[in-house]
Amino acid sequence: MLADPQAFQIRAADATDLEQVIALDERVTGTAKEPYWNELYTRYQTRRPKERFFFVAEEEKDDNSESIVGFIIGEVRAWEFGSTPCGWVFAISVDPATRLTGIGTALFDVISESFKKVGVHTIRTMISHKNHELLSFFRSEGLTAGPYLQLEKELN
Repeated sequence: MLADPQAFQIRAADATDLEQVIALDERVTGTAKEPYWNELYTRYQTRRPKERFFFVAEEEKDDNSESIVGFIIGEVRAWEFGSTPCGWVFAISVDPATRLTGIGTALFDVISESFKKVGVHTIRTMISHKNHELLSFFRSEGLTAGPYLQLEKELN
């Protein structure tokens, strides 16, 4: 079931959204990260605003108040590991009660357009291979394996 496009709007996040973003992230991940989100907001809404994006999906509730039901964050990055400029999506979340309604796709479309406007033609992200739900979402948006391989080493 797709969400009624009139039922939610997507806009740039502002400081008044942080409390709801933090609460949504905690509901989804099970971990409260208030200092992390405060720092991200400062970095992504006040520094390099033409290359960094933080959007929220806002839904009007029955009592005419508004509720954040999703968010997406990304930035233009370049030259690491020989990569030409590309858009990185490093956070996306949709309230579990509103998933499968088109909100995630709408958020992804908005950040994709933002990347295109600044001349980026490739989007990248990184997710755990165990996160099947998010992997399915990104695949449905057209993302496939890219030319880079992520490597890691545990530091004991």
